[in-house]
Amino acid sequence: MKSRVQVILLPLGMIVCLALFALVESRPVWFANTTFLEAFLALQIAFIGLTHYETVFFPLLIFTFLWAGSSLPYYGTGMALRWLFLAVGALGGFVIWIKNPRPRHFVAFHLVALLCVLSALVSAVVSEIPKTALLKVASLFLLFLYASSGARASIAGRQHKFMNGLVLACEVLAYVSAACYFALGYPVFGNPNALGAIIGVAIVPVLLWAALAAETRGLRQRRFFALALCGVLLYQANSRASTLAAIVVVLVLTVGLRHQRLLLQCAFVSVLFLTAMAVISPSQMEERVTEFTGRAIYKAAGTHPGALGSRLSPWTETLSVVKRRPWFGTGFGTSELGEFRPGLSASSIYTIEGSNREHGNSYLAMAEYLGLLGSVPFLVLLLMLVRILVRTFSWMRRTANPYHYCIPFTLVVIAGLVHAFFEDWLFAVGSYLCLFFWVSVFLLIDLAPELKAELRMPASKPFPAFAQPQVLGRPTA
Repeated sequence: MKSRVQVILLPLGMIVCLALFALVESRPVWFANTTFLEAFLALQIAFIGLTHYETVFFPLLIFTFLWAGSSLPYYGTGMALRWLFLAVGALGGFVIWIKNPRPRHFVAFHLVALLCVLSALVSAVVSEIPKTALLKVASLFLLFLYASSGARASIAGRQHKFMNGLVLACEVLAYVSAACYFALGYPVFGNPNALGAIIGVAIVPVLLWAALAAETRGLRQRRFFALALCGVLLYQANSRASTLAAIVVVLVLTVGLRHQRLLLQCAFVSVLFLTAMAVISPSQMEERVTEFTGRAIYKAAGTHPGALGSRLSPWTETLSVVKRRPWFGTGFGTSELGEFRPGLSASSIYTIEGSNREHGNSYLAMAEYLGLLGSVPFLVLLLMLVRILVRTFSWMRRTANPYHYCIPFTLVVIAGLVHAFFEDWLFAVGSYLCLFFWVSVFLLIDLAPELKAELRMPASKPFPAFAQPQVLGRPTA
């Protein structure tokens, strides 16, 4: 098979080189255009990612989305590249997944995800800016297609290497974030809510599981140190939703694995940290307490009544829109234009300013975008996901096994569902958090243990029962 591929690629490469030389001779202006050269370089990177799809493409895609959502230099380039890489990864991953023999390709969950795309398509037709809504539906389709095929192809048969790479990436991201915010004073993720979101939803769940499942004592201590940095970053971000998501993750893991000692240790470390801050800088600690009361609980002292005062206004406005357009909503990813309607005549590959607004809740945003009828497939999808989470939690309680690969993805999904109650990113495909969340969801569908599975704790080293599974993520007997 390899010899056949080499025989085909060699003449093909020679033909491409000759075509490029001819193009340079006939159209030299093209190769003096930086936009053309950047596009050509992006296509080369995408091609390299396809040739090493299982090992390269998922890190490449995540990095591009992180780059686009950060304040790093040339982030605008990343905003354009993310769509190219998502399209290439979705279509290429689908071909790779289908052409290889699998015990199973798609299940009912994937069918409901497709129905969600069709429902979003129907809602886009009734949008005031249908071109923008249709582009957003296309991005949702590419996201679900990649998560249900390409992402699964990246982990199939190499679960151990995939998880080690994911844990290492989360560690590096925690160290880099701490260095940027504390040493350099550079807000790499922009506003504090974005920092809290990636720490509380993505990094903390993965590192917490990795610390418990560490193979050596030194590795466990290193990962707990990275977790401590995450705690300091959450303290710095002062984000209610992210802090609540991290707390729920700790509770679910410790209660699910019957590891109450870890819960007490986390509580002790938190109290010790706050006490140390109060002793080292009493005035700063008093200021932080006041800030937490005013900003974290009430969002701004004296501005909003009650702990959820800052959310009541967007929630009320969203509910009023749902009442006005109850069946198929305002169109997927778009809101009512109102006063912005006269100035919005053209579409864009980005969200047009004024065509969307903050909802303060992903589920209410879904109701506004899709309406009551259009939201039905999405509600079914979420209910199926909750059922899998309950099944996995029951398995954790029964076996007390911390080494299964489904656990970190379960924690990520739970943290995301909690965090989405206060932020509306759950169906914002351009967000790196949305990408990572839905990839975790579709991987969890494969990795979730069967309800009747009875697995014992490994006696010596982690992952022995899951190193060579016969089915993707299914533990062998």
